[in-house]
Amino acid sequence: MKPVQLEKLVVDALEDIKGRDIEVINTTRLTSLFDAIVVACGDSNRQVKALARNVQEKAREGGFEVLSCEGEEAGEWVLVDLGDIVVHVMQPAIRSYYKLEELWGGKGPERVRRATSGTKEAAAGKE
Repeated sequence: MKPVQLEKLVVDALEDIKGRDIEVINTTRLTSLFDAIVVACGDSNRQVKALARNVQEKAREGGFEVLSCEGEEAGEWVLVDLGDIVVHVMQPAIRSYYKLEELWGGKGPERVRRATSGTKEAAAGKE
């Protein structure tokens, strides 16, 4: 039950600060290192940093350990390692360039959830 609670907490923390294009990708069939990756966008360095900080604060408040956080200085791509879940908060250009969803989730059944957003691609049924 712990990873499910942590996943909900992370998505809620991202939605609280208006994170966009939130996706949860189940990685249990791909690696034993973590259960899921959460990818989200922020529109500026400041918002990316705020999203990552909020995830860390909410995780700690929920009794989860934050193992590490990388990239806060620049704020273009911040990675928050929560053990069972790895959170990537990125600016849209960085996310588009690295395409983590394709790398980890592809278009197969591993993709778990697409939260909020309202991108043209999602509206058109493209991913």
